[in-house]
Amino acid sequence: MPRQIITQPKHTTRNRSSSPNNWARTPEKTSYLEPFRVIARLFSPYWLACIPLAALIVIVWHGAVAAQDTVEITVEGVSENVATVQGYLNMIWVLIAAILVIFMNAGFCMLEAGLCRQKNAVNILAKNLIVFALASIAYWIIGYSFMFGQGNPFIGGGGWFLSGSPETYGLSPFPAGLPVPVHFLFQVAFAGTAATIVSGAVAERIKFLDFLIFSLFLTGISYPITGHWAWNAGGWLYTLGFRDFAGSTVVHLVGGCAALMGAAILGPRLGKYNDGRINAIPGHNLSIATLGCLILWIGWFGFNPGSQLAVDQAVPYIAVTTNLAGAAGGISATATSWIKDGKPDLSMIINGILAGLVAVTAGCNVVSYWGATVIGLIGGIIVVYAVSFFDSIKIDDPVGALSVHLVNGAWGTLAVGIFADPNIPIAPEENAAAGLLYGNGGLIVTQIIGIVSVGLFTLILSSAAWMVLKATMGIRVTPEEEMEGLDVGEHGMEAYSGFVKEADVLGGTRPGTLSQIDMQTGSEV
Repeated sequence: MPRQIITQPKHTTRNRSSSPNNWARTPEKTSYLEPFRVIARLFSPYWLACIPLAALIVIVWHGAVAAQDTVEITVEGVSENVATVQGYLNMIWVLIAAILVIFMNAGFCMLEAGLCRQKNAVNILAKNLIVFALASIAYWIIGYSFMFGQGNPFIGGGGWFLSGSPETYGLSPFPAGLPVPVHFLFQVAFAGTAATIVSGAVAERIKFLDFLIFSLFLTGISYPITGHWAWNAGGWLYTLGFRDFAGSTVVHLVGGCAALMGAAILGPRLGKYNDGRINAIPGHNLSIATLGCLILWIGWFGFNPGSQLAVDQAVPYIAVTTNLAGAAGGISATATSWIKDGKPDLSMIINGILAGLVAVTAGCNVVSYWGATVIGLIGGIIVVYAVSFFDSIKIDDPVGALSVHLVNGAWGTLAVGIFADPNIPIAPEENAAAGLLYGNGGLIVTQIIGIVSVGLFTLILSSAAWMVLKATMGIRVTPEEEMEGLDVGEHGMEAYSGFVKEADVLGGTRPGTLSQIDMQTGSEV
């Protein structure tokens, strides 16, 4: 009998009870596979593929860990690792601080160019830019070795061209001390700052080449020698107990003394002092001068806190004392110029802020918040009257560099001997600095010795250098070149080519120059 073939409609729903022979074992199979089907419906194929991959990673990872040797953790090992991490943190912080101080050159560019006339803007910018390049080379060749090399109490030596070991420069090996390149970069930024101070005081009448030669002399020889006295552990001022944390004397007083002799030997600008009158020669752009002040203010947070040369609780404390002094200096200078001259002079506000910052630089790590504020307040008052004093003795300083850096560098160093507080939070447990207000009159004597010795040495050495340059090359441009402007005479270009030039405020018939009357009655060249 032929087999009967029973076909089922394609779209008929299967009924598990309709065919006992075919569906008798189906419920058992369904219950076994159902959880996997549920999982498959809940997750996409990509997620499902991750399951075996994750299992493989765990197996391989476990095998790698099991294959490692057992590492013994000891107190000595942990201490060594902590010291290494601390060393790297110190290195990174000092590197950042060095960059901030180097960036202060931009602030000096803006400040000095804005406070001088537009016909000399290129010359000002060129000097401030090239001076750091010159300082970097001179300090690399001999300056760093003179300053930190292990020589005698007067001058260092050895490790020329940055070729010595850390011990050559008085540094502990890393991580206890800074790497030599980082320490060098931080210190060369300070050397460049000292030379930049000179630029402003001799602006608008000095020959470009003469300034370059003097900058090499200052950063390669003069500044490193006095720096060795105060900042090298073997220097005679250091062993005497002289305190200048970040350079009120070492940097600012030195730069100010060198600038003083340069301005005195050069003589004033044409038309500045006529028939007993002091003629104001305003700067051409107070906007960029203000920007320069703000850049310098920011840079000072690398200048002072960075001088701690480490990352510790003293860094933010020093930043606060620095800021308080700068703010107080700006306020007191504003009030003083307002009372003295009847108007709040913006240039005095700028110089007041800088005066407060310079003044606190020596003692920012040893004075209280109140002490820093008082130091800044006094600095702001001093700078206003110092500007008038230098005009009275016919020392022409176009940007007020002498009043800010020389006078307040000395004041700030002296203030350490008065306001040093042994009770501040960051004071060491032993040998904390104490000033006159805290029962120690000896420190102020030491500070005076440091100010006088560094100042006299720099005045004598700078005078000799300026006089040699004057006798051999002539340090001042011709009257015609000064009238036309150093941008054209020294550089053959203009900072504002194509812009309309305003007539000089001293009544010249040519835009941006002095009149013939001023030329005839002007000071000696």
